[in-house]
Amino acid sequence: MLTKLLKTFRQAQAHRQSLTILRTFFSAYYQKHNLARLVHLRSLGLEIQGKRVLEIGAGVGDHTLFYLYQGCTILPTDGRPELVAFLQQRLGVEARVLDVDTEPQSLKKLGTFDILHCYGLLYHLAHPESFLANAAEVTDMLFLETCLTHPSRRQTETTADAALVAENPQDPSQALHSIGCRPTREWVFDTLRKYFPYVYCPRTQPQHPEFPLSWEATDCLKTALTRAVFIASHKPIQNKMLVEKLPDRYDQSNSTGSVHKRSGGISAGAI
Repeated sequence: MLTKLLKTFRQAQAHRQSLTILRTFFSAYYQKHNLARLVHLRSLGLEIQGKRVLEIGAGVGDHTLFYLYQGCTILPTDGRPELVAFLQQRLGVEARVLDVDTEPQSLKKLGTFDILHCYGLLYHLAHPESFLANAAEVTDMLFLETCLTHPSRRQTETTADAALVAENPQDPSQALHSIGCRPTREWVFDTLRKYFPYVYCPRTQPQHPEFPLSWEATDCLKTALTRAVFIASHKPIQNKMLVEKLPDRYDQSNSTGSVHKRSGGISAGAI
């Protein structure tokens, strides 16, 4: 009788987890946000096809799918076992549980890669510099997207890394250990330069309200979250879509104009 009750309890718990994952990661808002970022990444014209990729903070695998369409060999990872299990079942690929906040050195056990893809994770870490330092040792290129703090919004509570923020660990899209960070754009750029000889910003931003074109306070404070994309490399990248500085203003991207105008679902073909 007890065994049957435990089985029923575990099944109910797994069902609740699945519902939470579906509500969180498959909402219209979340999917449009992902599409804006991935269409923008493709528009940069970076050499992605056929590369060996390590993905950090893969979630349910939307970005994993992008690289699979590019013919890449990809190893997605996430700190939450339930998300790794969901991703494996959804896409039929190998994935690993990896906590890069408390064990960033564990990255080295996975081997070396052409690209490390880290979109939407850095700001969920309490020790972002430790992660970036270890990431630089396992990849040729780092594709990084993160939430940021505008200098006028900077928090007073800090570590040696960046401003700290409390997050809800019960939310599968938030910090695993309840503490995240909101670094400034300057901090991310300068820290990347410590570990990569070449650091770039795209000339454009994803077409989404959380990615402002102007970095003036009046524009950055319009939304609760402010984001930007960074590209770091151990070799120079010849690409007219990248600049080796922090832009005061980004160009308008023409590649994502339809993302927020779509009335139906989001198709993989749009990526």
